[in-house]
Amino acid sequence: MMKDIPNMFGSMVFNDAVMRERLPIDIYEALKKTMSQGTHLELDIANVVANAMKDWAVAKGATHFTHWFQPMTGVTAEKHNSFISPYGEGKVIMDFSGKELVRGESDASSFPSGGLRATFEARGYTIWDITSFAFIKDNTLYVPTAYCSYSGEALDKKTPLLRSMQALDMQALRILRLFGNTSANRVIPMVGPEQEYFLIDKDMYLKRPDIMYTGRTLFGARPPKGQELEDHYYGNIKPRVAAFMRDLEEELWKLGVYAKIKHNEVAPAQHEFAPIYTTASIATDHNQLTMELMKSIANRHNLACLLHEKPFAGVNGSGKHNNWSISTDTGLNLVDPGETPYENAQFLLFLVAVIKAVDDYQDLLRVSVASAGNDNRLGANEAPPAIMSMYLGDELTEILEALESGEDYLSREKLSMEIGVMALPHIPRDSTDRNRTSPFAFTGNKFEFRMLGSALSIADPNIVLNTVVAEILRQFADRLEKAKDFNADLALLVKETFQNHKRILFKGNNYSDEWKADAMDRGLSNLETTVDALPVLVSDMSIELFASHKVFTEAELHSRYEILLEGYCKTIHIEALTLLDMVKTEIIPACIDYQNDLVSLLQAKLGFVYNFDYINYDDSLEHRILSNVSELSAGLLVRLDSLDGALALVDDEDDLLSRAAFYRDDVCAAISEVRHVVDELEGIVSRKRWPFPTYAQIMYSII
Repeated sequence: MMKDIPNMFGSMVFNDAVMRERLPIDIYEALKKTMSQGTHLELDIANVVANAMKDWAVAKGATHFTHWFQPMTGVTAEKHNSFISPYGEGKVIMDFSGKELVRGESDASSFPSGGLRATFEARGYTIWDITSFAFIKDNTLYVPTAYCSYSGEALDKKTPLLRSMQALDMQALRILRLFGNTSANRVIPMVGPEQEYFLIDKDMYLKRPDIMYTGRTLFGARPPKGQELEDHYYGNIKPRVAAFMRDLEEELWKLGVYAKIKHNEVAPAQHEFAPIYTTASIATDHNQLTMELMKSIANRHNLACLLHEKPFAGVNGSGKHNNWSISTDTGLNLVDPGETPYENAQFLLFLVAVIKAVDDYQDLLRVSVASAGNDNRLGANEAPPAIMSMYLGDELTEILEALESGEDYLSREKLSMEIGVMALPHIPRDSTDRNRTSPFAFTGNKFEFRMLGSALSIADPNIVLNTVVAEILRQFADRLEKAKDFNADLALLVKETFQNHKRILFKGNNYSDEWKADAMDRGLSNLETTVDALPVLVSDMSIELFASHKVFTEAELHSRYEILLEGYCKTIHIEALTLLDMVKTEIIPACIDYQNDLVSLLQAKLGFVYNFDYINYDDSLEHRILSNVSELSAGLLVRLDSLDGALALVDDEDDLLSRAAFYRDDVCAAISEVRHVVDELEGIVSRKRWPFPTYAQIMYSII
């Protein structure tokens, strides 16, 4: 049945069209002014908006409202309140006040605060984010909000994201005014995140405690077929997956999410979703919604959606490519080179600003994607390494090199693709190829930051990206505003910036070992793990950067540093405990049962009690298998003792960074040792005795 998508789209969103229809014109204009200019919203206006919002939501079947926020847990949070209010004797009316719309209260001590709040200091506030539209989901009106403590510190990801957008807006407008642009009133970062994920059968999911508790498999022997044939990528979408994707798209369309692209990814059971670009803060809300709906809709189809960065060893992990650009409120994309980029001075200035930002703050960009899960992915298969570099393509690189040398640039001739088949239409060839190994690539009219992990909130990298570009634009504006000859100083600035920061540009294979040596020679950093990267967050450089642009206070940075370190430690600890439980209670008993099966078989063949020292049967198949399993099982016990011992020593590390390093170096190493033996046993023990679904069964469970 054909869906009326235009009427479906945004039908559950209290968007501009609904506000225009339901609000008095003066209230509508006051609200729009607040949304576009950040002016104060009076309570009497909020009361009118809240009442209209409630009437609209109730007409759509809503019975409750919630302030929806993004605490430092990495997922969203919500507390539901019904619209009912007492009215007369035993009656109720549906009511929603401006005060309830604008502000809510939550227990701040129950969410991660990194020391900003003591346990006994419980008050925290959710504050309506007027820039993001309210929506209805599951018969509840969701009001997007920021979340802060009693004393005003940000306890969420939304607040610093909005601050970083303000910082970028302020500095970019200074640059535009220098170019004579007086029509633009705002500059807005635009984001389109590509979301990779795995889908497996729910029954398989429920049989793997490691996937249930940690999001990934902690052991698993390589299947006979992985992604070697590359036949899954862009392949035919299986009916169960297609049905899931259709439902996901429809729910997202209703919520105003620009769901655009869907396809199979490289690994078996892996897929990708991508939306059209929108404002960075709204894109962040939409991506959180997408991840939530992926899980709930998968459940309806008896599927499980895995968003972990590396659910399965030996095949591609899942990333989230953050496509970022900056545009004016008049629709001008400031990183679009146009038809003649060599002559587009404004574009070239913004381009070298991003180059300088990525070079100067490469470590901060690495921090923005740091997590225990992403450590398993970066540098393997499809993922870029932990070394930051940029790819511009041949044409832009040649333009900048010409500006550096002072030589004239000869524009490339626009060529058509010569495919060799007369019947096929001629299509123009792009000016440059793509480099899918680059962590940060220019892709035509945007930058693609490819280092993000699939489970990550896109708020974190966009906070950093917005802020570091704002800082470079501030430096540029400070210089150019004092220029006596604007055009001459502009040309010199572009040239000098490229000369000083071209080390960050690399067009080769980022996966190669040669690149690691080359990057070291260039002076680029290689923060391989989360533990290596996180101290950068509280360095003097970071504190000065974020404080100067009013994105984070020093206290807020230290709180996030502690939260991220604690999260890393807890993640590894949970993985270790899960592995120990699965091995001790399921895998070891399975190995014992299988050994008993072999002993019984040997005893039946011999006619008397079997003994390991019985020489005449040393070369029998049963004896050889039994010896192998017995030896591996003994080695497994030794490794389990090592893991138990490592966990017992964790508390000896008082310093949080030292504790995280101990988890990385000792606990993770012990987990890997256990896994190595378990994976060997999986390849030997009878399938009838093995207690958990194998990789082959899980990844090919959807037929």
